[in-house]
Amino acid sequence: MRWTQERVLAVAPDAASVAAGRKLAVPGPWSATGCTESLLWGSCQGSGKKPYQVSIDLVGPAYKCSCPSRKFPCKHAIALLLLWSDGAVGEGETADHTAEWADTRARRSERVAATAPPDPEAQAARRAERLAKMDAGGEEFSQWLIDMMRGGLADAMRRPADWWDGGAARLVDAQMPGLAERVRDTAADVAHGLTPADLFDRVGVWWTMVRAWAHRDALSPALRADLQTSLGWPVPTADVRAGEIREGWWTVVGSHRDESGRLAQQRTWLRALDSGEYFMVLETAGPGQSLQVPHLAGAGLRARLGVYPGSAPARVLFVDPPEPDGAVLRLGAGTTVAAAFADAAEAVARTPWRDRHPAVLDDIVLGGSDAHLLVDPSGAAVPLVPDTPRRALLALTGGRADQVFGELDHGRFRVLTVVADGQVSAL
Repeated sequence: MRWTQERVLAVAPDAASVAAGRKLAVPGPWSATGCTESLLWGSCQGSGKKPYQVSIDLVGPAYKCSCPSRKFPCKHAIALLLLWSDGAVGEGETADHTAEWADTRARRSERVAATAPPDPEAQAARRAERLAKMDAGGEEFSQWLIDMMRGGLADAMRRPADWWDGGAARLVDAQMPGLAERVRDTAADVAHGLTPADLFDRVGVWWTMVRAWAHRDALSPALRADLQTSLGWPVPTADVRAGEIREGWWTVVGSHRDESGRLAQQRTWLRALDSGEYFMVLETAGPGQSLQVPHLAGAGLRARLGVYPGSAPARVLFVDPPEPDGAVLRLGAGTTVAAAFADAAEAVARTPWRDRHPAVLDDIVLGGSDAHLLVDPSGAAVPLVPDTPRRALLALTGGRADQVFGELDHGRFRVLTVVADGQVSAL
């Protein structure tokens, strides 16, 4: 099934790639194009003598291009996808360069699948070694935080970036990369105007994390799992698939792609049609990798979800490819601003290191002199996150929405989906 243009543009890494891809999405520079049910290929003539060879695995999706671009997918892959979406690429015999690439990917997958199961004793030894490193690293970081508070936050905010990076590097050595990323991000935020009050809040969360780790045996299994994941010890996908499975109908209430860190992330929020519970599909991609195409906001899905250990809202993965099951006009029962903050406060009390809390707000108007507030019928308001595309939000809503879905993040709201005039739209 050919992708829609919206789906093609959703995989683009940035707006510049979209603009460049659109310019190339004409037959002129292309030759030797073709497709099968799972592969797409073509050659695009650039400024050099030799055309760029483009190969796309439509199932992955995955992309390969002989151009020097470090973006995935590059502008040539986006252009070829747009041509294919318009029906300008017909079926044919797979090009040699694409067949070779696909065979290499298939052999790599087979090697991974054929890998012998790990030795239990070796696993236990590696686990013990990691625990010892994390324990020692947690104690060292605790002392680092004590020294910071003794010196005062004003002194910490004057520190150069390499001071923060040094603390983060020691956490990486201690195999706590999740906490290290928080410290590293704070260095950039301090340089861009982070307030002492915000820094104080972050230091409090970091202290809670390392002291909770030191007393992890006293935590509930769900809280211990949350902490382990937040510190950067991932749960193997195979363990999730072999664990708790939830099967049913779900609504895609929104998604957000964040490419500001070293790893690109995509959060897709699902909501159970029967219970109204929220679940999150989290995908990550490193350099040279691409994220999956996000599911459309408002889409109904029938799917089996593997549930990661931890407290609600749980992280999940799709055990099998989901089956589309129509679309919805509402995102489920909504709430008020005050109730959303109360739910978030309860979640923070349970897991202080969680930053984002999903919520559907009903009957919302945009308020404030520059439309920077969401206001509910009671008059309660929540400010929007600074990077909200407010012009787009105003265009979608006209200043009023039946529902908005998004994330409460440090007292501000990130709008991901809008329901207005009978239409569900992603922001």
